Amino acid sequence: MAEEDDIYTQDGTIDIKRKPANKKKTGNWKACYAELYAFMAGNECCERLAYYGMSTNLVNYLEDRFNQGNATAAKSVTTWSGTCYITPLLGAFLADSYLGRYWTIASFSTIYVIGMVLLTFSASAPGLKPMCDANGCHPTSAQTAACFIALHLIALGTGGIKPCVSSFDADQFDEADEKERKSKSSFFNWFYFSINIGALVASSVLVWIQMNVGWRWGFGVPTVAMVIAIVFFFIGSRLYRLQIPGGSPLTRICQVIVAACRKFNVQVPEDKSLLHETIDVESVIKGSRKLDHTNNLKCLDKAAVETQSDRMKDMPNPWGLCTVTQVEELKSIVHFLPVWASLIAFATVYSQMNTMFVLQGNTMDQHIGPHFKIPSASLSLFDTLSVIFWTPVYDRIIVPFARRFTGHEQGFTQLQRMGIGLVISIVSMVIAGILEVVRLDMVRRNNYYDLEIIPMSIFWQVPQYFLVGCAEIFTNIGQLELFYGQAPDAMRSLCVALSLTTNAIGNYISTLLVTIVTKVTTRDGKLGWIPDNLNRGHLDYFYWLLSILSLLNFHVFLWIAKRYRYKKVA
Repeated sequence: MAEEDDIYTQDGTIDIKRKPANKKKTGNWKACYAELYAFMAGNECCERLAYYGMSTNLVNYLEDRFNQGNATAAKSVTTWSGTCYITPLLGAFLADSYLGRYWTIASFSTIYVIGMVLLTFSASAPGLKPMCDANGCHPTSAQTAACFIALHLIALGTGGIKPCVSSFDADQFDEADEKERKSKSSFFNWFYFSINIGALVASSVLVWIQMNVGWRWGFGVPTVAMVIAIVFFFIGSRLYRLQIPGGSPLTRICQVIVAACRKFNVQVPEDKSLLHETIDVESVIKGSRKLDHTNNLKCLDKAAVETQSDRMKDMPNPWGLCTVTQVEELKSIVHFLPVWASLIAFATVYSQMNTMFVLQGNTMDQHIGPHFKIPSASLSLFDTLSVIFWTPVYDRIIVPFARRFTGHEQGFTQLQRMGIGLVISIVSMVIAGILEVVRLDMVRRNNYYDLEIIPMSIFWQVPQYFLVGCAEIFTNIGQLELFYGQAPDAMRSLCVALSLTTNAIGNYISTLLVTIVTKVTTRDGKLGWIPDNLNRGHLDYFYWLLSILSLLNFHVFLWIAKRYRYKKVA
């Protein structure tokens, strides 16, 4: 019987036929390779190719076709990017509650494709495409609406893909199996590596196509890639392990809060084993293991205190009595929130790659040799190359080296890893600011104020892009691993979505900062820090502002990290 049990996973996963997942036939690296090929040659890589194919150069598209100025285009891009990171809350809720991650990915990928098709038509179809002549482009309100409807359909489609793909991939490893659990940590590094392959193609090939061949081809190619992605996704279906949806996590959270409030005057017993929990091996929540009681947020423990009236009922009211696991679910979310808030500054820095870095690059010499010209948006490929370089270095060299000193299985804890990334992100902003000081000094010394492109190579921007990529390896992957690994089993998509909202708020804060800076610095008829002609502005001041805010945030992060307690699984 024990040998038969060893055949199946112990984390509650099932296969596509809704039978217990067989370890030998599903999941793990063998199935994950097939799945990752479905994502690398298919879904996730193509989705990233499609997403970065738009976002990397979107600021130039809005300036070129819709006559938006520097500040307006930057705000449009960061607002749209923010929406792309808010919608995952909807997709995650549906995945954890009702659909499961598999069907959520399949459904929202279809919406994504519809948005991509409409965006391609808006850049190519007569009537939808703005008319352009020697005096520029002349978009109508209907054409502008078509473009932004397409972009927000894509944002909605992204909402079902972003929070589910990494969790779905990680589900292929059984945490109850020691060998598979160790593989899962390494998996997150290689998952992030794989999605950056799509970003590499987008920031190099696709951006070049958009700027030199045409926007319709630049948007059409990732549209076709996304269609292929869905096909690849379904091909690997029989190899996947699926987590059973655990019901609405929001309902369970509300039940704990209501039960705790109703029992406000009830005394929590000293012996925590007396708190309510199911006697079965499995948790009352489908697809979730039991969680051990923790001593934090003791006020919530009142929800699990059994009173005399609770014992008299055959079926306790879930709004009056909750299990320890339900209470610990809510505690886990509350513990995440300070960490979550401290990562918003990093997301604000990261959003500059698609806005201010591109606008800064537009003013510099983009030539490689006498004939070839690299688009400024393509320099984000150095961020991607940095990720591709540092991923194997981190996994194969840094982790084993750090393990000798820390004794930690993963080299660093997730919070330590994220903290290192925050420091590197501050350095990247300082480097960007120094470059802008040097650029503006050249403008002043040579009276280049009205020169559209100054004779300074765009490749001086490479260090700031490379450092942002290095920071990603530490902060983004550490964040992904923390929010998946520390999340309750039945709330993993939702917690990953919560982690993604830092990018949403980071983009929105970037929009807000640009708005405030523009309003304050353009008083009394001044041009401001970020005018349409950056040679007459002070973009360096904006970079210094982000550097200072990031430094202050890092000290807050250290205070939070020292007080964080990792979850305990029963």
